[in-house]
Amino acid sequence: MNPQFVKSPSGEDMVLLSRADYETLVTAAEEAAEDAADVAMYDARKADPLGSAPMPAEITRHMREGARLLKAIRLWKDIGQVKLAYDLGTSQGFISDLENGRRKLTPELAKRMAAALDVPEHWLI
Repeated sequence: MNPQFVKSPSGEDMVLLSRADYETLVTAAEEAAEDAADVAMYDARKADPLGSAPMPAEITRHMREGARLLKAIRLWKDIGQVKLAYDLGTSQGFISDLENGRRKLTPELAKRMAAALDVPEHWLI
């Protein structure tokens, strides 16, 4: 990187970069911001507001990879949608809709889901 330092007519210090150097800096800044967001998500998932066991890192990893919370927990528990649907007395499609945000988890369903997944209920709320 070979930056040039110049002063503007108003006396402001400025830096001139090649387009390639500029793009490199932008990419590095975006990656740093993404890493910071991952750390923040991990910290938030580890902090259990009710003081019981923290969420496992595996759940956070699934979420970083794009899964919503319910799916991340189900994957961590290694339970398929069909099995979970059977345990809850519903359909696989309904579970898919919940996981993809097409349906909302009601408090009653969250309670039953937490029991089926063997996780604290407040993880799902």
